[in-house]
Amino acid sequence: MARQVNFGLWYDFRNPAGELSYEDFYTTTLDQIAWAEELGFESVWLTEHHFVQDGYTPSPLVIGAAIAQKTKSMQIATNLMLLPLADPVRLAEDAATLSILSSGRFDLGVGLGYRQIEFDYFGRELKYRPSLMEEGIDIIRQAWTGEPIRIDGRRYQIDGLAVAPVPATKPRLLMGGMAEPAIARAARLGDGFLSTGGIGHAEYIAALESLGKPRTDGAIFAGHWGVISDDPEQEAARMGEYALYQTNEYIKWGAFGPPDETPVFPDAAAALDGGLYEMLDGEGAVQALTSLLTEYPEIKDVHFWAQFPGEPFEQGNARIEYMAKNVLPKVRQQLGE
Repeated sequence: MARQVNFGLWYDFRNPAGELSYEDFYTTTLDQIAWAEELGFESVWLTEHHFVQDGYTPSPLVIGAAIAQKTKSMQIATNLMLLPLADPVRLAEDAATLSILSSGRFDLGVGLGYRQIEFDYFGRELKYRPSLMEEGIDIIRQAWTGEPIRIDGRRYQIDGLAVAPVPATKPRLLMGGMAEPAIARAARLGDGFLSTGGIGHAEYIAALESLGKPRTDGAIFAGHWGVISDDPEQEAARMGEYALYQTNEYIKWGAFGPPDETPVFPDAAAALDGGLYEMLDGEGAVQALTSLLTEYPEIKDVHFWAQFPGEPFEQGNARIEYMAKNVLPKVRQQLGE
């Protein structure tokens, strides 16, 4: 049987160089996304953070609505939004609205978050993230039924509140994380698992099996940190400084452990070698992706960073076009699509 896997692009809408106004930056990015759809990319993924000087997008669903109007068939999703920071009723409303505007092309991916500054401002406690997440998932699922929401939880109490409009196509609720409890929670409560950099695939399968669920019930949406070009060494020289910035900012925020225990990378070469990135040429990418998708048939989507923070658009465009013409068709052929 032929296998269908979507290939997509991942965006954070960061603009640290400041050479473009945000208006021009957003317009150019939206044009890039529409062009990528024409080249054969099937999904676009948005992520969320707040209070970041480089403009890391705080409003992915607003951007998702703009993408819905610029594209025809591309699946729009988040990898990921920070559910513990959100009002889950309002998030359910906004996600339902985006599903309607996109004719059912939206999936909502959520995660715990970890930045203290975000939790402080939004009045949440980091230690309450698991209960905020689990109760939030329950509320969103109830909201999308159109029936009155009823929950008497530790974080939320709602008795009989109904949400409208109800989308004809309910978004899939995807859940991400790199720590074992988050991965287990995704297996238990989610419609799929959002991975990053290949972390957690085996743990997710094991969690499904521990719940008595067959592997075929699983769904993985893989955020891939591959950098694919015809000349990886030359590409590393071109984009290394932007990858260094991206990785070190995540480290400073605590994405990979306590910042005081996780050293930043000293230079671009170290970041590309010791981070999550995979520098691949076309043949290597075809082999790596085919192997990954064969080992984990649960993977439904693989998406790559389209633009690194501050990187000129022509560099991202070149990688996008190279993948579309030289990598993705060969992987699809290998999979029998």
